[in-house]
Amino acid sequence: MTADIFDNLSTGLEKAWDQLKGARQLTAENIKAPMKDIRRALLEADVSLPVVRRFVSNVEQRAVGTNVIKGVRPDQQLVKFVSDELLELMGKEAVPLNEAKSGPTVILMAGLQGVGKTTACGKLALFLKKQGKSVMMIGTDIYRPAAIDQLKTLGEQVDVEVFEMGTGYKPAEIARQGINKGRKDKVDYVIVDTSGRLQIDKTLMNELKETKRVAKPDEVLLVVDAMTGQEAANLVKSFNDDIGITGAVLTKMDGDTRGGAALTIREISGRPIKFTGVGEKMEALEPFYPERMANRILGMGDVLSFVEKAQDVVEEEEVEALMKKIDAASFDYEDFMKQNEMISKMGSMRSMVKMMPGMGKITNQQLDDAEKKNKQYRAMIMSMKPSERKNPDLLASQPFRRTRIAKGSGHTEAEVSTLVAQFAAMRKQMQSMSKMMQLGQNGGMGDEETMKEMLKQKGKVKPGSARRKKSKLPAARGFGARA
Repeated sequence: MTADIFDNLSTGLEKAWDQLKGARQLTAENIKAPMKDIRRALLEADVSLPVVRRFVSNVEQRAVGTNVIKGVRPDQQLVKFVSDELLELMGKEAVPLNEAKSGPTVILMAGLQGVGKTTACGKLALFLKKQGKSVMMIGTDIYRPAAIDQLKTLGEQVDVEVFEMGTGYKPAEIARQGINKGRKDKVDYVIVDTSGRLQIDKTLMNELKETKRVAKPDEVLLVVDAMTGQEAANLVKSFNDDIGITGAVLTKMDGDTRGGAALTIREISGRPIKFTGVGEKMEALEPFYPERMANRILGMGDVLSFVEKAQDVVEEEEVEALMKKIDAASFDYEDFMKQNEMISKMGSMRSMVKMMPGMGKITNQQLDDAEKKNKQYRAMIMSMKPSERKNPDLLASQPFRRTRIAKGSGHTEAEVSTLVAQFAAMRKQMQSMSKMMQLGQNGGMGDEETMKEMLKQKGKVKPGSARRKKSKLPAARGFGARA
């Protein structure tokens, strides 16, 4: 994700916790100010007013008069109450896809035109393939120009068969024959891409009802654009009332949206979000985990999603090789480049850091600055000689080398010195930062101040001051810090 859609909500909630600093107990009086901040934060996140009212009322009932548990501050207790209520709002657990008892599991994908429904079909097909399932897609959108061609192109990208009969047959008949072929071929999942409209109309609903009657789907997923805000929840309710759906796929969660749809769909429609689309890449579809989402909103990170993303795109052998070099204190600039390439496969620095517990106070500006610095550092490293990349101490002890690299990369000598200093500092911090990035060992991480310090990109190095020190990092599967 290029940005976290809940940044503003998280900031608003942070103000609420700050209101209780120094309090010894939650009372009807001292809870008023933080609850106003919570109410304002939810409304600004585009959560509907009735839902906000219920949310605030329920949190107040949980909080007022609660005895403070020994060792737990009142502001921490309020965080817990808000977390519990968020889970009530979004659903306490992820809701998996329904599966057919026999034959292929049929998934009917519905939605208005322009929400990314056809693309969502391809993303879902790839997601299921990665689970080891065989998949077939069926193109029944006979109205939108090139809709079937788009589905076929997506099928080629994810290596999934697409069944289509052109535009001369009714959608229900195409679905019937496609499902029969899927049953004959013994595929595990059949995904039916249906026609969309610019708005809900009787013709659309009748056609969907007929396709649903013929297809007898195990899942009817409504694809909704998160950028429609709280209206997304009303849309899910309308479709559910008219045709009966089993859940929603919320797309464009990486866009300029405030997150209200994710918080209110289940509350208003009674149907769960099952997947979220978080980017344009075909891999950018994730199951919706309410607890993980609540943790991100509250600034607690989302380590499990980070781990899954890492395991999905990074070869374990590459990580092990880097960790051995860190262990042997032989981590050099080439390794630094490889490490950054690994992490870049997982997404932007901003999206990765937002998954880390305690990183809520790191601003987007700090992250943008760090991303910019990283590109500059790459240019500098590319201007180094192979011997300099493999032996970082050469640059620390010999200023003339930094002068040459500055000229070759188009940067100043001071900027090259900053890289050398930053690289030396990073190696010293490898132990804490690699724990932060461990692939599934403990879900822990380095402290927020350490990360902030690394993002400042400050300081110049004096000749001979950036010496390599023996790393005390224990063998572990993880990454060092990304400068």
